Amino acid sequence: MWPGPATNVTSVSGSGLCLLCVHAHPDDESSKGSPTVRRYADEGVRCVLVCCTGGEAGDILNPAMDRPEVRRRLPEVRRQELARAAEIIGYDEVVHLGYRDSGMPGTEANADPRCFARAPEDEAVGRLVAEIRRARPQVVVTYADDQQGYPHPDHLRVHDVSVRAFDAAGDPEAHPGAGPAWQPSKLYYSVWSRRRATATHEKYLELGLDSPFTDEWLDRPSLDDRLTTHVDITATHDVRRHALLAHATQINPESPFWFGLPPDVVAYPYDDFILARDRLGCPVPEGDLFAGLRLAAPGDPGEAEPVADGRRAR
Repeated sequence: MWPGPATNVTSVSGSGLCLLCVHAHPDDESSKGSPTVRRYADEGVRCVLVCCTGGEAGDILNPAMDRPEVRRRLPEVRRQELARAAEIIGYDEVVHLGYRDSGMPGTEANADPRCFARAPEDEAVGRLVAEIRRARPQVVVTYADDQQGYPHPDHLRVHDVSVRAFDAAGDPEAHPGAGPAWQPSKLYYSVWSRRRATATHEKYLELGLDSPFTDEWLDRPSLDDRLTTHVDITATHDVRRHALLAHATQINPESPFWFGLPPDVVAYPYDDFILARDRLGCPVPEGDLFAGLRLAAPGDPGEAEPVADGRRAR
């Protein structure tokens, strides 16, 4: 399963649509929302990944890969792993924004002036604006404003830069050297919900397995009261497993957190999102990131074709 690129199925629903996802490091694209991306890629939606850093500060978490020759060329290895994972997920394009991994506060990597967290924010926004205007997505996915559970400097910066770039991309006076203005219609935050964690924990117990979800983990801050969008990933759930395994330096294949359940078990059949910006006025809750943006089937007066700025004609 998931042997290669998306099938690029030709479909009315996917025609002309583009999804752009912004992530901090190689492997984030696999752990966060990858089944959703594969679902849309298989429908014919063009999917673009923007990876903001090279993951240079990442630890080697797989003992089998913790070798001197791997450590010496870790940035190159992580780029290769990302390329393979993106192929499995179904991304049509991977964009490297060009910053170094910031590491955690107090580390040597975090003091590096080349790191993402220390880059001038306007510069980073301009780089992302240029990619949004070039790719012309209707939907952008990024990280939430509340990241108490894992406040990594690069994840915090991804949120700040993405929100500003989403708004600036449609303003012709903002970053005039970044290409013609293009306004995406919807901005989503990808969320690992408590309901997902609870359902997965309960599935471990149901199957008589030790759950890696401790009480401390389940009591982490939750954004469940803000969830708006639940994308059914029943048919693509296993892409997360395969994409994560492509990151051989970062993911221990023996990890009970990622791989403790049998591959055919779907503990929670959704990816969860918060609709943070909506220029269409779509009703929520919803089950489709492209709700309000679908092309009409021939003779169907329901939806009209999206107009050039990402909004749809009425």
